Amino acid sequence: QVQLVESWGGLVQAGGSLRLSCAASGRTFSTYAMAWFRQAPGKEREFVAAIRLSGFSTYYRHYSDSVKGRFTMSRDIAKNTVYLQMNGLKPDDTTVYYCATGLVEVTTTPSQYPYWGQGTQVTVSS
Repeated sequence: QVQLVESWGGLVQAGGSLRLSCAASGRTFSTYAMAWFRQAPGKEREFVAAIRLSGFSTYYRHYSDSVKGRFTMSRDIAKNTVYLQMNGLKPDDTTVYYCATGLVEVTTTPSQYPYWGQGTQVTVSS
């Protein structure tokens, strides 16, 4: 089993920045991909970003078109933690953000990830 805990969501003005973190514990593997999704009420869970090892100390990252150029995902293997640096936030980014893991390859399909955190709320005011 893997436990994921997201933190550092909050309220920010449009144009501002937040850095979310997701700490993993339990049966964690550095070879697992880790991903961020978000879900607004009444909507499907939406892929945001993912990261996986792509060689010795190099990473492959994949972003949705809606966040590319504004969000950056990083990973600290020693701390079993991933981060989502969100810059240039817009009111449309307001929702609950979740991290997920449990796969070796990156996928944008949420149902394929077996492990999820509880989510952290991000609110961007206009």
